[in-house]
Amino acid sequence: MSSMWPGLPADSGLDLLGHEIMAEKAAALGKAGEKARAALVALKDGPGEGDDREALLLAAADAVQAYFIQRELCGFRRHEAIIREYAIPKAVLVRLGAGRRAGG
Repeated sequence: MSSMWPGLPADSGLDLLGHEIMAEKAAALGKAGEKARAALVALKDGPGEGDDREALLLAAADAVQAYFIQRELCGFRRHEAIIREYAIPKAVLVRLGAGRRAGG
């Protein structure tokens, strides 16, 4: 069996594609974490009530859910430490996966 990489034996055990996929997952995890943190900061700094508050809560829930999904894709199944570290409010956690009505 020949290697697709010149000079690298096919049975070398070096999984270049797997390494590249892992690097992409790690980069996506970092970006998702940054987006979740930014959404949580916007929520904390935003209004305390009203439609704007609800929009910030939903945006934070979407960002946190995306972060949790990316963590799970990377093999991290438990989120308790992240919930504590990011100080994710219960108001956000209860909205994870909440469906949205059309136009609203």
